[in-house]
Amino acid sequence: MTALDIARLSTRDPDFTARLDALLSWEGVSDAEVQHRVEAIIADVRARGDAALVELSNRFDRLSVSSMDELTLTPERLRQAFDGLPEAQREALRVAAERVRVYHERQKPESWQYTEADGSVLGQQVTPLDRAGIYVPGGKAAYPSSVLMNAIPAHVAGVKEIIMVVPTPDGVLNELVLAAAHLAGVDRVFTLGGAQAVAALAYGTETVPRVDKIVGPGNIYVATAKRAVFGQVGIDMIAGPSEILVVSDGGTDPEWLAMDLFSQAEHDEDAQSIFVSWDAEHLETVAAAMARLLPTLEREAIARQSLAERGALIHCQDEAEAVELINRIAAEHLELSVADPEAWLPQVRHAGAIFMGRHTAEALGDYCAGPNHVLPTSGTARFSSPLGVYDFQKRSSIIHCSEAGASGLGPTASILARGESLTAHARSAEYRIKS
Repeated sequence: MTALDIARLSTRDPDFTARLDALLSWEGVSDAEVQHRVEAIIADVRARGDAALVELSNRFDRLSVSSMDELTLTPERLRQAFDGLPEAQREALRVAAERVRVYHERQKPESWQYTEADGSVLGQQVTPLDRAGIYVPGGKAAYPSSVLMNAIPAHVAGVKEIIMVVPTPDGVLNELVLAAAHLAGVDRVFTLGGAQAVAALAYGTETVPRVDKIVGPGNIYVATAKRAVFGQVGIDMIAGPSEILVVSDGGTDPEWLAMDLFSQAEHDEDAQSIFVSWDAEHLETVAAAMARLLPTLEREAIARQSLAERGALIHCQDEAEAVELINRIAAEHLELSVADPEAWLPQVRHAGAIFMGRHTAEALGDYCAGPNHVLPTSGTARFSSPLGVYDFQKRSSIIHCSEAGASGLGPTASILARGESLTAHARSAEYRIKS
């Protein structure tokens, strides 16, 4: 059995806090050199439009195309991909898509109004974005599930047009990704990636329409570009590497837990898998299971590096300390692999998604449970939420004062405005006060 290279921590260690901080440290947008490259790419796309996209795609994705027509996929091509799948894959996509749709239908906020005694009406109007852009990763792995998770909430929200970009290194198209785009109702697909795809969505070119918001994860160039264009367009989040925190009371099969931890470690070398328990013997059995099963993974090398560089097995003193760690780490995925997860739930303040009980593998949430798998990473669950319908909608305040309402509010507005030396504000309100 190959030895397992992973950090072993105890909350009793005098340097525990420093070691945990170092383990969790992650900067999603890289150094000045990456930012400089991204700024140059964005400027090039803004200046030259389609010509820049063709040239940059040839350079970075090792293509040999001469026009945007070769980087554009028709709805017919998407349907062809769906129809060409084996029936088992088509049915799996259908089941996942329907579950994602049903879950997100429950998120839809409603517009509302109320009428005050003087006849004034106040409220809120909810409207969808006109056009959303979704970035779907390519390269090391292709993610049809990401297509469903990004496009379906946009559809449920009422977005009029959904534009998808997906890189195709060496010209390789992933049929599952295209099939998912067809099933999710994506309107237009461009085989673009990297910072140039983000720039095209943010500013528009002769072929790629400008969108109102860009969602979806990507590599460090994509993350840097999203940050750079924020303000020109909306973005969902700056996504870091995938991560999982598993807390177990000792009653779950160690091999199940080992594979749950591997399910994140196999994503990429920067992914993070952390296991916490107050049962020292259980920690050792999980470590042994990990060492035993790691060589059986198809992506063993990636998972092994991820565990060695960012993974950890943490021994805490009791359940209360485990809860403290949960809220300190604020993980993207939290597995409560305990006998009574419902009892823990009120204490969990910070987590992207919470997987309850011994039978709820995080992988189910990735694909077909229903809730969105686009989640806050790198501790941002302290202030961020999963992607959802609300990310594709806006809220407008409604203020409709009656004559009496305007007269009644006028003196208050006048006093406050004059206190700020904004006399035009004051006089505007005063004109509507009935004498």
